[in-house]
Amino acid sequence: MTKLMECVPNFSEGRDQAIIEQIIDEARNIEGITILDYAPDKDHNRTVLTMIGSPEQIKKAAINTAKKAAELIDMSKHQGAHPRMG
Repeated sequence: MTKLMECVPNFSEGRDQAIIEQIIDEARNIEGITILDYAPDKDHNRTVLTMIGSPEQIKKAAINTAKKAAELIDMSKHQGAHPRMG
């Protein structure tokens, strides 16, 4: 039986669609990852991504999306209704 995991990371960007797409693409580009949904929220300035895949694929997707988010998101300029640090 194949193991399947779900991962639901939140990214502190919900307004800039170009940045959001670049982050999501990091998961999309991994064979075997299925993007179930992603939902940007302009008020909270946050995007929630829901993806599934094997444990190894999920690990890779989680790391890749986190690296891309860290590269593109400047938390010192972040504003939104959701609590955050930066």
